[in-house]
Amino acid sequence: QKLLTFFTLVSENIFQRQLRLSEWSQWGSWSSCSSTCGGGVSFRLRRCIRFSEGDTCAGDQRQYKTCSMEDCPPGSRDFRQVQCSLYNNKPILGNWDRYQWVPFYGAPNVCDLNCLALGHNFYYTFGRVLDGTSCSQESEDICISGQCLKVGCDGILGSNAKTDICGVCAGWNDSCVFIRRIFQATFPPSGFFGYKNVTRIPAGATYIKVTDHSRNFLALMNGNSHYVINGNWAIDWPGVYDIAGTKVHYKRSADNYESFEASGPTVEDLHIMVLSQEQNPGIEYEFWLPNDRYTDYQGDYSPLRQPLSTVIEADSSVPHLPWIQTTSPPHTKLIPVSKCHCRKCKKVKGRSHRIRQYCRSDFVFRAKIHGKKIVGLETRYDVLVKHTYKNNFPIVHREYIWVSGTCDCPEVLEKREYVLMARRHVNYEHTLNRILLEQNSYVKLWSPREDILLRDLNKHCT
Repeated sequence: QKLLTFFTLVSENIFQRQLRLSEWSQWGSWSSCSSTCGGGVSFRLRRCIRFSEGDTCAGDQRQYKTCSMEDCPPGSRDFRQVQCSLYNNKPILGNWDRYQWVPFYGAPNVCDLNCLALGHNFYYTFGRVLDGTSCSQESEDICISGQCLKVGCDGILGSNAKTDICGVCAGWNDSCVFIRRIFQATFPPSGFFGYKNVTRIPAGATYIKVTDHSRNFLALMNGNSHYVINGNWAIDWPGVYDIAGTKVHYKRSADNYESFEASGPTVEDLHIMVLSQEQNPGIEYEFWLPNDRYTDYQGDYSPLRQPLSTVIEADSSVPHLPWIQTTSPPHTKLIPVSKCHCRKCKKVKGRSHRIRQYCRSDFVFRAKIHGKKIVGLETRYDVLVKHTYKNNFPIVHREYIWVSGTCDCPEVLEKREYVLMARRHVNYEHTLNRILLEQNSYVKLWSPREDILLRDLNKHCT
């Protein structure tokens, strides 16, 4: 039996090789760098293994990557300048005059060694530049074999790898969370002419943007609670400021538009403040935050809460309250919903229910459930949005979906794909803007049939 298995594996291997006809070997080791500083290239090779005559492997035999990217010491000469200087005082074809040569960057082909005759108004092309030469002074792209190759975020020339919104090379924007909120707190009449706290932006945030349209002034504090822009009743000039390991662009225009923008990532917390002079019309702020820091940030704000009230009958048109107040004198007692109302989940069935929920939902989308976490008296699902059928408000690739209570209603399992009908919810304090899944929301495992049923529902909504 073992011998038969051995011959079967050998036969399958031979058959697969005959189908492939050729394949690449493993990559060899990287060569030494072409430069010691200022940017260079190294390369590695692989061998095409042919199983039949005349067949070739698809792809490149040689691969390049950047190296020695640190700046050269002051006074060092540019690599292109060194190549031009090799022709100093040497005759060129048809001309016995001697010239001093410096790089010329105005020629069409950036990977030719175009050199300008010093003190004259002409340039000469001495063939191609050496591999590893920068395409231009402003570009990080590099010339290889006379072609300008773009450098991917992985350092490989010709690679299409790009840094995602979270700062991860070749990522899928799933290692961070997008946060967008509006600070809408109103100031009392006696509260003008003072600094008010807007929000804290945690360390590690990227793509930060804060905007205001009023006569108030935005202000910025660093992690040590020291003002760095518009602090201590002094208004700074618009410009670029080095703060928290990133460059903060401060803009202000005559029409009362004001903003902070920074690409990040920040190395310390930033505190957004406002120096108020008039009532607050709303300060918008947004940024991306790594997943592992989002929970800590959520702790700065209250979970989904509403004013306490006596609940007699649930109304499907309003959000479920996380607390039910029972007025049994002489004391008021608060009972968590999740501890006293865990009953069998109600499933929404039928075409009419599907249409009704579709029309009253703010969001209808297909999503994969990546994770589940109990946060206080709520359930939070980390989902990957794959397709939207309806979105009345912006929705991003990775979202948190919240359910009031911890009863696992509606029934949602991790690592599965569902069609979810949810709504936008802004809490009582106007500090959280979230996607809320109600306990009787329409939730179905995604299938091609479900996809077809959803695509024409919008025509039924008035």
